[in-house]
Amino acid sequence: MDYRKYGDTYYIRVDKNEEIIKSIIDICKKEGIMSAVFSGIGGCKEAEIQAFISERGNFETENLSGMLELISLNGNVVTDDDGEFFHHTHALFTHKKDGEHKVSGGHIKSITVLYTAEIELRPVIGGTIKRKYDPETGTGFWDFR
Repeated sequence: MDYRKYGDTYYIRVDKNEEIIKSIIDICKKEGIMSAVFSGIGGCKEAEIQAFISERGNFETENLSGMLELISLNGNVVTDDDGEFFHHTHALFTHKKDGEHKVSGGHIKSITVLYTAEIELRPVIGGTIKRKYDPETGTGFWDFR
């Protein structure tokens, strides 16, 4: 992984076999970024995606592998009152399955790069967005205290 800051924005190149979410959070920790939004594209080889099933109150997980064209990555990083980092990320992939082109997407747990991923990380300027725990979903939402 390598990155540069131009203006208020960080431009990140995530390399082969590296995990995208970990790379983003590592940069946030290193640079003292407590809340940010990000987007990106790339060529990946593994993704763990989830969909929240409200009737059951939990996530259903699907693992994708092979040549996964990351056509849209959008998410955010926030911290809680203890300074722990959390991400909320969604992505969309195109891939081939059984000889047909498919599209898969959802909430992201992890994504491993096959060739490269190019990420734009934009820190929140002039404030910090915190994380507020939601017991109904077991996840957190933005808190603007």
